[in-house]
Amino acid sequence: MPLSFIILAVMVIAGATAAMTLRNLIHCALALALTFLGLAGLFLDLQAQFAGFAQILIYVGAVSIVIVFAILLTRGGDPQEPPLSPRSVLGGGLVTVGVLAVLVGGMGGSHLLPRLTPAPAALTEPTVAQIGQTMMLQAVAPLLAMGVLLTAALVGALLLAMKEKPEKREPADSTR
Repeated sequence: MPLSFIILAVMVIAGATAAMTLRNLIHCALALALTFLGLAGLFLDLQAQFAGFAQILIYVGAVSIVIVFAILLTRGGDPQEPPLSPRSVLGGGLVTVGVLAVLVGGMGGSHLLPRLTPAPAALTEPTVAQIGQTMMLQAVAPLLAMGVLLTAALVGALLLAMKEKPEKREPADSTR
């Protein structure tokens, strides 16, 4: 295995573990951004430039920033939650091991299944320019919908964070 893959894999695993175990939400969001960045590096290491740069632009550049803004705007004065109990940590660990076992079992047994359909002919890999043209000509509506969704999430976080000012009431007229 190349050294770059090992470094990026350790970065992704460490970031994901930190995002799940840290108690401070800001630190969790930053660890998630580190995980997204490591995944983008893995895509680039595997020569999938479009997926890598899309990961950087969309997840690291947009989603992570919206998450950080939402946390900063809505959770500013909340007190810290108590630490996790050992029972909940054990339960989460058992669920994680179970999911990992299912995934590894599924990957290990997949080569044993016979092919029911013939292998497709070798396809040429699309270039980044072809993918970009397809997205900008055929997938404009989903791209715009994602932009509207992220904007709505940010506006929603702003509305939740706004504090209403108490209205001043004038004293009641006692002459009535």
